Formats: sequence, C-alpha cells, structure tokens
Amino acid sequence: MTRLRLHAERHLVARIGWLRAAVLGANDGIVSTASLIVGVAASAAAQHEVLIAGVAGLVAGAMSMAAGEYVSVSSQSDTEKADLARETKELRDQSESEHKELEAIYVKRGLDPDLAKKVAQQLMVKDALGAHARDELGISEVTMTRPIQAALASAGTFSVGAAMPLLMVVVSPSAILVPVVSVASLAFLALLGAVGARAGGAGMVRPMLRVTFWGAMALGLTAGIGALFGTVV
Repeated sequence: MTRLRLHAERHLVARIGWLRAAVLGANDGIVSTASLIVGVAASAAAQHEVLIAGVAGLVAGAMSMAAGEYVSVSSQSDTEKADLARETKELRDQSESEHKELEAIYVKRGLDPDLAKKVAQQLMVKDALGAHARDELGISEVTMTRPIQAALASAGTFSVGAAMPLLMVVVSPSAILVPVVSVASLAFLALLGAVGARAGGAGMVRPMLRVTFWGAMALGLTAGIGALFGTVV
C-alpha cells in the first residue's frame, strides 16, 4: 500500500519583487559611491572632501533609488490594474466569450477540449477574474508589483551598499585610499553577487563575476577621469 507523504515546498519566486530591488540598490550603492569616492580621490582632493562627497552621494543616491523604484514599479502596477479593470468589464459584459477564451488557453497548453471546457467552467465559477488574470494576463498574487516594498528595499540596500566604501575612506590612510577603496568595493560586489544568487536559489559564480566585472569597469573609468581633471585643474 502506497503511503502519500505531504511535504512543504520552498519556491523562491515569491522573493522576486523585493529581491530584484534589493540587489539593484546594493549594487548601485557600492558601485556609484565607490566610483564617486575613487574619482574625487584621484583628483588629489583631501580625505575629508572625499568623505563629504561620498556621504552626499549616499543620501542623494538612496533618495533617487527610492523615487525611481516607486515611480517605475507604480507604472507597472497601474498597467496591471488597468488590465484587471478591463478584464472585469469583459467578464461582466461578455461572459461566454471570456469562457471560450479561457478554454482555448487550456487547450493550447495541452488539455483535450472536453477537459479544458470543464476546467474553465469550474475555475470561472470559483474565481473568474483570478483565473483570467493568472492564465490570460500572467498576473498572480506572487508576482504582483508592490511599489512601496520595492522603493524601501532599494533605498535601504543602497544605503547599506554605499556605507561600505565610505567605511573604507574612514579607516584608510589617504596615501592608499584609492587602491583600498577599489579592492574592498570589488570584494563587497563579489559578496553581494554571491548573497543575491544564494537568496534566489541560483549558482553563485556567474553573478559574482558579473557584478565584479562591471564594478571594476566603473571604478577604472571614474579613476581615470578624476586623475585627468585633477591634473588639468
């Protein structure tokens, strides 16, 4: 006799909303603040001037990330709400057509027509809008956009990421500030790539290499520009 065992499954897709914003915020915090610090330091600025520039970059960047995430995710949320409102009207005014539309979706996914018709009937009786939102529009409770959550996650992780290179400015001797901030920031980026991949259930090597490569590019370019303008001035 077969014994059925119930087990809880851990699906990580529910983390998409805040994880994307958090990784973006932390990555941008490290890269933009470290690049700003390295660029200003390479122009032969004093250490306290570098620190002031870094703090200003942290505050401005955190506010920019929060506003940017809120506005962009709100735009997506508005589109989702408009689609759901349109679908609600169609379900009210064209119930039979909507039923056939849902039935056709299930046939296309592999169900035979009779079974697809029964499934569509039962789902529309239980939750017609939910069925159409999920299977026609691709909108579900798990992936639904949350503007405030995205804004807070992005701003918070930006601040944490930006604080890392700022800490290096405080503890580093001015003579080796640029290399210390650069190396430490690349290490922070690699760690961020590993943590983000781990939180999303993905492999860690490629994300680590990806964020480190682009961080190195940004640091190198801003250091070169800072050195060039510092020499000219």
